[in-house]
Amino acid sequence: MFDLDLIKKTYENFGPRITKARNILKKPLTLSEKILYTHLFNPEEVVNFKRGVDYVDFAPDRVAMQDATAQMALLQFMNSGKSRTAVPSTVHCDHLIQASVGGRTDLKFALESNKEVFNFLESVSNKYGIGFWKPGAGIIHQVVLENYAFPGGMMIGTDSHTVNAGGLGMVAIGVGGADAVDVMAGMAWELKFPKLIGVKLTGKLNGWTAPKDIILKVAGILTVKGGTGAIIEYFGEGAESLSATGKGTICNMGAEVGATTSTFGYDQSMERYLRATDRAEVADLANGIKEHLTADPEVYAQPEKYFDQLIEINLDELEPHLNGPFTPDLATPISQVAKVAKEKGWPTKIEVGLIGSCTNSSYEDISRAASLAQQAVDKKLKTKSEFTITPGSEQVRYTIERDGFIDIFNKIGASVFANACGPCIGQWNRPGAEKGEKNTIVHSFNRNFSKRADGNPNTHAFVASPELVTALAIAGDLTFNPLTDKLLNEDGKEVKLDPPTGEELPSKGFAVEDAGYQAPAEDGSSVEVIVSPDSERLQLLKAFEPWDGQNLNGAKLLIKAEGKCTTDHISMAGPWLRFRGHLNNISNNMLIGAVNAFNSETNKVKNQLTGGYDEVPKVQRAYKAAGIPTVVVGDHNYGEGSSREHAAMEPRHLGVKAVIVKSFARIHETNLKKQGMLALTFAQEADYDKIQEDDIFNFINLADFAPGKPVQLQLVHADGSQETIELNHTYNAQQIEWYKAGSALNLIKQQNN
Repeated sequence: MFDLDLIKKTYENFGPRITKARNILKKPLTLSEKILYTHLFNPEEVVNFKRGVDYVDFAPDRVAMQDATAQMALLQFMNSGKSRTAVPSTVHCDHLIQASVGGRTDLKFALESNKEVFNFLESVSNKYGIGFWKPGAGIIHQVVLENYAFPGGMMIGTDSHTVNAGGLGMVAIGVGGADAVDVMAGMAWELKFPKLIGVKLTGKLNGWTAPKDIILKVAGILTVKGGTGAIIEYFGEGAESLSATGKGTICNMGAEVGATTSTFGYDQSMERYLRATDRAEVADLANGIKEHLTADPEVYAQPEKYFDQLIEINLDELEPHLNGPFTPDLATPISQVAKVAKEKGWPTKIEVGLIGSCTNSSYEDISRAASLAQQAVDKKLKTKSEFTITPGSEQVRYTIERDGFIDIFNKIGASVFANACGPCIGQWNRPGAEKGEKNTIVHSFNRNFSKRADGNPNTHAFVASPELVTALAIAGDLTFNPLTDKLLNEDGKEVKLDPPTGEELPSKGFAVEDAGYQAPAEDGSSVEVIVSPDSERLQLLKAFEPWDGQNLNGAKLLIKAEGKCTTDHISMAGPWLRFRGHLNNISNNMLIGAVNAFNSETNKVKNQLTGGYDEVPKVQRAYKAAGIPTVVVGDHNYGEGSSREHAAMEPRHLGVKAVIVKSFARIHETNLKKQGMLALTFAQEADYDKIQEDDIFNFINLADFAPGKPVQLQLVHADGSQETIELNHTYNAQQIEWYKAGSALNLIKQQNN
C-alpha cells in the first residue's frame, strides 16, 4: 500500500481546515471547496476566493506522469537544482506501446524500439525518488485508481485524463510538465479558483445504460468548452448507485467538456473498491472523516444556491448514447442514430469495435461486455466487425484472464492488445488506414477527433459504452439498436440480445503475479542519467531566452488557424510520440494539422520571405533563422484536448512569440504561459477576421505589460493601411515574472541559485 502516512496526515488536517474555511466563507461548503481549501499551499491564508477570478496557490499530495509527457517534464526537473522530488511522484510507461498484433508481441517490440527512452525514464526515476511503473504495467489512470487515488486528496498529472481519479473522490487535475516540475520541486501550484457545476443524478441506471452514458449526455449539454474553468461535482441518489470505476469513467471524460476536473462524494462504492484493491486501511481512515468527504447537507438540499450551474439527469430515463463523429460532444441517443446517420451520410458499416482504454477498462466494464460476447456464442451470432480489447492494467488483465473473460472474447474472434493506451491515442498500426478510406469505428475511449485513432481523416469514430460497442460490433451496423432490434443468427433465426450483466468487483478478488512497479533507490545520488548528444529520441534542454523588456515589433503571421485546433492539431501524437523527449525533432510536427484560414489546407502556409507556400515547421524555421518573430492566430477553445506541453514548447523553441485566439482551453493557456509565451485573446472576437495573410504585427504597449491591462496591437496590412485592435490576457503578477524570465523553469532556477 502506498502513501498511508501521507493520507493520515491529510485527514488529520481535514476537519480543522474545513471548519476554518466554513467560518470565513460563512456558508456551507461543496465537496470541491473542501478539498481545495484543505490543500492551500499556505493554509493560514484562507480568504473567500472568487470563483473564476482569483489565482490560488495549492499544495497537491502527489504527481503522476505518463511516459510521453514524463520525458519533457523530467528533462525540465533535472534543471531545477533539486536532488529529490518534494512530493510522491510516479512515472507510468503506457503511451509508447503500439497496438498492432497482440499484447505480448506488441510489448516486446515496444521494449526493443523504445529501450533508450524507457532506460532514461527508469534511471531518472531511480535518481530522484520517483516510483516507476514498467511498460506493460498498465495505463496511468487505471493504475492510479488502483493504487494511489484516495477520497479527499489532490493530485496533478501530466495528462488531461488525470481527472479519472475523481472516481475515488479526489480533485485530480491534468497539467503540463512545467506545472509538475513546480510541485516536484516543492513549490506552490497555481490555479485559478474554479467555478462549480453541480450535476444531480436521480434514479438508477438500468438495462443497456451505463455510467458512460451519463458523461456522454453531459458532453452533449455542456459541449467541448462548457466546463472550462469549472469543477463538475456529481451528487444525488443516482451518484451513490454507481460503482467507483463507473464514477471514474464519468470523471475521465470530463476532460472532453474542458472541465478542470470532476468528482464525487465518498460513499460505499468507493469503500468497496478501496477494500477490493487491498487498501482497507485507507477505507477505515476515510470512514473516520466521511462527513468531510462529501458536501455539507445544505448544499445538496439546495444546490442551486451553491453551484454556478446546475444540471439534473434522471437515470431512470437515460438512454444509451453514441457520440461523434469527430467530436466527443455530438451526442445522439441510440434510438435516433439510424435517422441521424441517414441525414448526415455517415457510413453505417462498422469496421472495428474497440473497448478498454483508461476510460473503460475496469473489471465491471469487461465483465458486462463479456456477457454480450457469451450471448453471441450461445445464440450463434457471428461478429460482423473486428473487435479489440485494451486492458487498463496488468491487474485487470490477469484477473479477467483468470475469470475466463478473455477466452469468451477469443470465441468471437477478438484481439487483446497490451495494457497500454494504444488506439485511444493513435498508437494503432491499423492495416489499410493509409488509404484514407471513409469508414466507421465505434469505441469506448474518450476522444474521437479526426485522425486520432488511426491517422485516417475519413475514419468516423463514435464513442459509446463498452456494452454498446460490443453489441454494435456483433451487429456490424451503426443503425442497430439493441434495445429494440433483432439479429439473424447462423441458423437463419432472429434473436435478440439481452441486456448486459456483470460484476462490479471480482467475487474471487483481484489477482496479479507482477503488477509492474519498481521502487526508486533510497539514495539516488550515485545514479547516472545518460543522454547521448547524438540521440534522435532525447535532447537535454537549453533555457529559453528571457524577455528584453521591449515592445515586440515587426512580427509576421505564421498561420491563422480556422475552426477546431486541438493539441492533436498543434502537436500530433501517433508516430510522433517517439520524439517526445527531443524538442527539436518533435518540433517538425508543429501545427501541421491546423487548417490555414487563407487556403483551407493543412500544413501549407505562406512564407513571407519568399512569397511561396511550404510546410508550417519549415516556414517557421526560416523565420527563426532570419531573426523574425512570428504570431499564431486561432479560433475558439484553442488547444483543447491533451495536456501535452509540446504544443506550447514547440512554437516557443522555433521562435513564435505570441498566440492570439478567440478563447483558450485551460491547460494549453497555462502551458503557453509557463514556457514564456504570450497567450492573448481578442477583446472583440470579430477582430479575428481583420487578420490578413501578409500582416505585420506591432505590440504597442507590451513594455508596460501588467495584470488586467489590455495589450494594444497594431496591424500593418500589405497595402500600407493600419488599424489597432485590443487584446486581453489573464496573466497575474507571478505569471508575468515567468514571461520576463523566459519561462517558469528559468524563474525556479533563479530562485534556487
